[in-house]
Amino acid sequence: QVHPVESGGGLVQAGGSLRLSCAASGGTFRNLAMAWFRQTPGKEREFVAAINWSEISYYSDSVKGRFAISRDNAKNMVYLRMNDMKPADTAVYYCAVGRNSWRLETAADEYDFWGQGTQVTVSS
Repeated sequence: QVHPVESGGGLVQAGGSLRLSCAASGGTFRNLAMAWFRQTPGKEREFVAAINWSEISYYSDSVKGRFAISRDNAKNMVYLRMNDMKPADTAVYYCAVGRNSWRLETAADEYDFWGQGTQVTVSS
């Protein structure tokens, strides 16, 4: 079983940027679609972005044009570049491993393996 491990979270001012990284532990996800979700206390996990094996990506409306998901299959890594960040982006961000190579799913229950999450805080 492959387990994603996130890193790169932290505190940033509004308008700033961060890059999150997701590494594979115990396996590989280079042939699988991957996604980033985020969650705030009391709310359901929210889809942010997904990327398939051939690097086709899809974004939620709330981050489109500001965030960029990418992957390096040779290094078994997935990234989320976040630009022009807003206080509403404050959340715990999770990396998720998909069940197939091509489908860009937005529902959390379509993903089998999750990381422990990394906190992102955007101050106003």
